[in-house]
Parts: sequence; C-alpha cells; structure tokens
Amino acid sequence: MSLDMEREWRWSEPMLALGTLVLIDVLRVWLPSVITIFGAAGSTPAELMGGFALLWFLVPFAVVPAWGRLSTPGKHTLTGAAALGLGGCRFALTFVHGGQSQLYVASAGLLCGLVWLAAQAIDGVAPVPAVPAGAVLAGVQHLLLGTVDLTWRGTWWAAAVAGLEVLLFLSFAFRPPWNLSSGAAPGWSLVGPTFLLTGMALLSPAAFTAELSYLAGGLPRDVSGTGVAEPVSLWLWPLFAVPVVAFWRGATRLNNLLPEPGVVAGVLLVLGVGLYMYVPTHGYGPLARVVAICCAAWGLGRCLSVAAWGTRHPAARTGTAALGGMLLFAAATVAYYAAYDIGYPNRWVPVAVAGYVALRALRFAGKGDHVDERDLRWSSALLPAFVGILVFLAGSPPAPVERPDARSLRLVAYNIRMGFGLDGTFDPDAVVRAVRRERPDVVVLSEVDRAWLLNGGHDTLAVLARRLGMRYSFAPAADPVWGDAVLTDLLVAARESVRLSPDGAPTGAQALGVVVRVGGREIAVVATHIQPPPGRPPLVQVREISEFATRFGGDRPTVIAGDLNIHPGDESMRAFAENGYGDSLAAFRPLRTFSADRPTEEIDHVLARGGLTASEPSVGTTTASDHAPIAVTLLVS
Repeated sequence: MSLDMEREWRWSEPMLALGTLVLIDVLRVWLPSVITIFGAAGSTPAELMGGFALLWFLVPFAVVPAWGRLSTPGKHTLTGAAALGLGGCRFALTFVHGGQSQLYVASAGLLCGLVWLAAQAIDGVAPVPAVPAGAVLAGVQHLLLGTVDLTWRGTWWAAAVAGLEVLLFLSFAFRPPWNLSSGAAPGWSLVGPTFLLTGMALLSPAAFTAELSYLAGGLPRDVSGTGVAEPVSLWLWPLFAVPVVAFWRGATRLNNLLPEPGVVAGVLLVLGVGLYMYVPTHGYGPLARVVAICCAAWGLGRCLSVAAWGTRHPAARTGTAALGGMLLFAAATVAYYAAYDIGYPNRWVPVAVAGYVALRALRFAGKGDHVDERDLRWSSALLPAFVGILVFLAGSPPAPVERPDARSLRLVAYNIRMGFGLDGTFDPDAVVRAVRRERPDVVVLSEVDRAWLLNGGHDTLAVLARRLGMRYSFAPAADPVWGDAVLTDLLVAARESVRLSPDGAPTGAQALGVVVRVGGREIAVVATHIQPPPGRPPLVQVREISEFATRFGGDRPTVIAGDLNIHPGDESMRAFAENGYGDSLAAFRPLRTFSADRPTEEIDHVLARGGLTASEPSVGTTTASDHAPIAVTLLVS
C-alpha cells in the first residue's frame, strides 16, 4: 500500500467511527417512530409495519449497480450528499419531535446513512476497527446520558453536542472516494448483525444495568422476592466498562494464545447470547446473564476482527454484503419484536444472528492472526479492578421513609407506553410531571421498557425512578426487560412475582406483588397488565391474578391495580368481585383513561379488598402515553 493510500486509510477510520455513532443515533429515533407513529402503537397491522420498515433497507441496494456507472466526481457527489443527509437529519432530530415529520426525517437519515455505508464498503474502507469504535462510542455515550438520547433532551447543550458530533463526522466525510487496487475489505456483512447484538444486549447500558438490578433484587436481605429487580447505585454503572473493553479488545487485538481462537470466539458468542436469551431472571440467572454478556461481547469483537482479516473482495460484492448485513439487522429486529403482536417464539432470533456471525468468522479462523501476548494479561486485569469498584463504591438509591401517622395511601396506576407520547416523542419528564402532580405514595406502571432496541434502548424505569426519587420493584413479562413495576418511597416488606398463562395472547403477562408499610399497617399492592385473548374475556388470567393476590396478600388489605384491559360490568370484573376484589372506583364512574387524547374507555382499574375505602379519584389529562394516569386515595380502616 502506498503512503498516500495509508494516509487515506487512517483518515477513513475516524470518519467511519463517527458515522457509525451518528447512524446508531438515527436508528434509536427511527425504530420507535415506526412503532409509535406509523404503527400507532399496535393499530397498524404488524405485517404493514414490517413492510414499511424493510422498504428503507431495500432501496439503498440500487447504489451497488449504479456505482460502477458513475464518474469519480459523481461518486464523490453521491458519497458527500449521503453523508450530509445523514448528519443533517441527525442534527434536525434534536429539534423535530413528534408526528410524521419525526418519522420521515429519521427515515431520510436512515436512507442516507445506508447509502453512505454502502459507499464506504465499495470504496475499500475496512470496517474494523472503525465500526467497533463507533459502537463503543454509542454505548458509552448512552450510559453517560442515563440512556436518554441527546435527541430527547430538549436542551441547548444536547443540541450543541449533537451538532459537534455531526460537524466532526462531516469534516472527515468530505474526502474524495478511493478504491484500493487490491479490492474492497471483507467483514462488512457483519456490521448489521453487530448493530443488532450490541444494541439488544452486548453494548446496551440499559440491558446491562437491568441485569445488575436483578442481581441487587436477589441479594440476601429481609425483603423476599427473587426474580424481582430493584434499583442499583449509579456508582455501579462503571461496570459497563467490562463488556465494552471485552468487545474492543476482541475487535482490535488478535492473538493465538488460545487454541483455534476463531472457533472459541464463535462458540462464546453463540453460547453467551443463548444464555442471555434463555436463562431466567431468578436464582443465579442474573449472574450468569451478566457473565454471558461480557463473554459474548468479547466473542463478537473477535469474530469481527477475524472476518475483517480475510481475503479482499470485488467492490460490488462488498457493497451488497454491507447492505445485506443491514437488511439482516432489520429483518431480525422485525422478527423478534413482531412476535409480541403476532404470537410466536422469538428468543431464537438473536441466537441465530450470533450463529451467522460465528459461521462467517470461521471462514477466516487462523488466517493471519497477530500475536501479542501482552493483550491477554492486560485484559485479564480489568475484571478484578472493576470488582473492586463494585465493593468499594457501592452506594444506595433513595432510602425508604416511614410514615407512622399516615392513615391513607395515594396510588397512581399508569400505562406509560414505554415512555412515548401519542405524538411519538420519548418524554419521561412529561410522565414524571403527570405522576408527581398526584403526590403518590405508590405508583403502579404498565408497559415498562428497560432496554428494548425497538424503543431506542432506554431504561425508562430507572430514569423515572431517579426523577421521582422513588425505589422500584420490577418484574418481567414479555422478556426480561419489558414488564410492570411498582415505585414507592415507603418501606417494602415483601415482594413476589408470578407468570400468568398467555391463554392465546401473544404478549407475556405477570403479576407483581409488593407489600408496603404505612401508618403501622402493611398493604399488599399487586401490579399487573392483563393481555386478553382474541375474542374472549381473560378469565384465565383473572383467576390466576386473584389467586396470587389472595395468597400473597394473606390477611393484609390488598390492592390490584394496572391496565386490566376490561370494562366495568364485564364478566371479568364480576369474576374479580366473586374472588373478593371490588371495584374501588365504582362510585365515581365514569373515569375514562383510554385513549389519552379523547378518552372513551375505562380499562385502567384499582380493585381492593380488606377494608380499603377509596376517595379523591383523579384522571390525568396528559398525552405522555396513550393512556391517562388514574389516581385514588385508599383509606385504611
């Protein structure tokens, strides 16, 4: 390689790393926009949403055959326009919030980003180490932002940071394209799968800290309830450096200290992703899942590095491979999350993608590995260092309070739709304002998302709990990072969760019980989100919830609250009453909560037994979700 080509190569690395960061930022807005705006949170058929999403990944394939027909200035113009479109749309999204404008600005940014990515692949730019560097930057930035993107911050400094990122990217991007005579670099087919695996778990700070919260919830203490997550100190967030460093070292440092390193990396990747997807969240499961994330992160990084060290390809083939990998990202994302609307097993999807990455890497295993024995020793020193941080810096979330003179409990039940408002804007501050207005003692939340890639990878629960100054108990429903929660600043005496039978409904459901102490009394609060089967009442889940609440509550006053998806007078409401749980709000109806902008349905409820009397009911007027929050004061007799 000539000196000029080597300089261009080095110039391309920061450009590709920053472009990867910007593209991931656009994806974090585009993915939830498809669901909340185009899909209107489930009212659009899943097949139509999937087709709309895949269309944006198919159109850029037209660049590959057209590239060979373009002159050098034409290639320069196309690449520069795509980079400018990607950067411009990314910056615009810090100001364009909600509605069709958000959806199509994000879609235009995605389209430009894919065209730009394909141009880099065709032009001979190597994906490693720049793409891994961009993924690391995206993950670390998300952690530092508390998993709330710059897009949703709504502050001058967020716009300034986003603008700086875009300017840095464009300053590197406006360079004449080149094509190395030896052909285009391999490994581009793994970029899309890397985005999927890192976004879902391996470099997702929300997924990692959610696992830490399961670990915290399972530690021995007076409060019982394994498999229920509770908040962890912000001081533990630096532990995210373990999977980050593992991924980075795997991607940038090859060595042959291990026998068949490519095979070992592939096995660790598939095994780690499989453990993360299938190991439960109770017992030793959370610890196994944390270890699985770290091992799989190293395995993914190593597979990327091995695949990028192979034989160079023809330019057109590499461009097709890059776009094909991104199409795989889109198809796998649709396949995984559409399962919650259509109803089929989906945990195999990330495992299959990990298997694809491992098989691609095996083609190049053992060919040209670098030897650097210092790497293994340097990396192995990280884990003890961060375990030391875990022991030394461990702090606590807000301490619970005692209210010995209290004779009532103010409760809010709110389906927060993962924190996205009716206009498709992620606005946790609006949720906090709606809840705080009621001055609650206990908050029951439904549709709580803690790391879904589809929704941008936010830990919505941790964000809300910090801003409300409350502790949380969280139990999974659809998967380990989507479910229901109870927030409170009261003392918690016990916790327990139970899975509910799906009974024909595709989205998983559960019941989470939390015992709080108020005024010298203990009150059991059961949070749930009923998923009715198509065409018939959810009597199976009603029976299971009633049985669980009665057993868990014992002789305590007991409340069942949440989005029950049933109406007053329904057969299901009568079934609850027959089991001793009366409608606390019956005397104050109508109290309509859905849809939040023009409420016509009463499907969010508070049911009680054991001498609790309701007063001061209130329905919020916010559109921070598709449901309005409902609040009530429960007097303890």
